[in-house]
This record gives sequence, C-alpha cells and structure tokens, in this order.
Amino acid sequence: MGAQLRVYKRRIRSVTATKKITKAMEMISASRIVKAQRAVAASTPYADELTRAVTAVATRSNAKHPLTTENPNAARAAVLVIAADRGLAGGYSTNAIKQGVALSAKLRAEGKDVVTYLVGRKSVSYYNFRNLEVAGSWTGFSDKPTYGDAKMVAAELIEAFTAETGGVDELHLVSTKFESMLTQTAVDARLLPLKLDEVQLSDDRPAKAEIFPLYDFEPSAEGVLDALLPRYVESRIYNALLQSAASEHAARRRAMKSATDNAGELIKSLTRLANSARQAEITQEISEIVGGANALADASRGSE
Repeated sequence: MGAQLRVYKRRIRSVTATKKITKAMEMISASRIVKAQRAVAASTPYADELTRAVTAVATRSNAKHPLTTENPNAARAAVLVIAADRGLAGGYSTNAIKQGVALSAKLRAEGKDVVTYLVGRKSVSYYNFRNLEVAGSWTGFSDKPTYGDAKMVAAELIEAFTAETGGVDELHLVSTKFESMLTQTAVDARLLPLKLDEVQLSDDRPAKAEIFPLYDFEPSAEGVLDALLPRYVESRIYNALLQSAASEHAARRRAMKSATDNAGELIKSLTRLANSARQAEITQEISEIVGGANALADASRGSE
C-alpha cells in the first residue's frame, strides 16, 4: 500500500509541474492576442484602401494588365499555406493545412498543376513527412510577422506569377481568419489574377459594389496597376499573416486553458486516490497493532 501511495504522490507532482507550464503559456498567449489584434486593426484600413484603389483602376479603365486579366488556359496555380511555427495550439495548424490540401485537390481536379508555398514549420513538417513537393517555404515569424516578412513572401510569389516561362497562372492564399477569441476559421482566396466580382474588403463587403470617383491615370492605367498590384499582394499577405498570428495565439490560449483545467481535475482525482490509499494504509497499521496487542494479551493470559 505504501508503494501505491508513493506512485500517486509522484504523479501529482508531475501533473502539478505540467499545470504550471500550461498556465504560464496560457497567460503569455492571452497577453500576445491583444497586440496581435491591434496589429490586425492597424493593417486592415491600409489593405482595404489598396483593394479599393486596385478595384477602381481595374473597373474604370480598359487596361489589359496580366495581374487583372484571367488566362482562359490556366495550367499552373500557386497555393500559399500559412500555418504556425510551434505546436500546442489545438487544431489551428491542422485546419489551415487541411484547407490547403482541399484547395490543391480542387485545383488539380480542374486540370491545373499546383505549386505549393508554405509559411510555418508545422506546414513544412507536414509536407516533408509526406514527401510532397514544395516550391518555397518561410519559417520563424508566424507568431509575430512584420511587413518585411510579407514583402519577402510576396516578392517570390509575384516573381513566379510574372515569369514568362515556368511561372504560374493563378495565386491562391490559405490562412486563418480571426473572428473572435473563440472562433478562428481557415479560409482560402484567389489573389491573382483579380476577380473583381469576388474581391472583398475586410468586413466581407464586395469591393466592386462601392461607388468610385472618376480618376485620371498618370502616366497610364497600366503604369498605375504595375505600381499598385504588388503593394496589393503584399498588403493582403501581411494582413493574412497578422490574422493568422492572432488566430494562433487565441487557439493556443484556448488549448492551454483546457490543458490547465484538465490538469486540475486530474490532480483532484489523484489526491482522492492518494487519500484513500493513505487511509487504507493507516487502517491496516491500526489493525496490525490491535492484532498484535490482542495476541500479547492472549499469550499473557495463557501463561497465567
């Protein structure tokens, strides 16, 4: 019985130590969510204004720009999947990767070759473990991305899209939209070429539905699109990175809170078992003492 009590106490110490770690991670994630939400709120107006500007140029001009003109014979599509660098975030990375796999399967069903780009160690590990081909990957900034990171990612994607040979005809983005502390949704969207009927602002309103003022383009609409569209891609990717970072922290906070609560329940259960084992041990010791005393008393009476 004493050995069993020692096992319970050792497990209680182990679970208590784990609970301290999960509680600390929960508090860290909770503090980082606020900063991530502020970053999302700061970047969203910029992304929306760029979206309006690009939509206005594409709508008010007859420019046939490669970034706004759809190729009817599209053969290759690039898919950028944004996941986390670290784990312990519940189903955050898994949901984003599943969304990317589903999108890739859909594009292949349309007869297109899929070129995959990845952000986050979790997505890289997933594709490497399955020996899936990856055209490019970036890691180390999923929980705190900067505009420089988004620009670095966008530069390679735009280069692949504008390449005369061996490039891609479409560019798709898979990320996680932060809706609330409890809800984060994996979404996908086509960035290039622009489908004006499908371009949406951050509040899910269609950009084309807005009434735009009349513009004069200098030096030309094509020149304006050459300048705006790379910035548009960068801003959309940056906003997606920030949304994903906020989603990652929220998912990790929720997962760590659940782990902390479960550890507390397990400690209570183990404590009850340990108390029962200690009570059984005490009862056994008392029984042995009483039995010994009775035996001595009987022996004493027998000698008389």
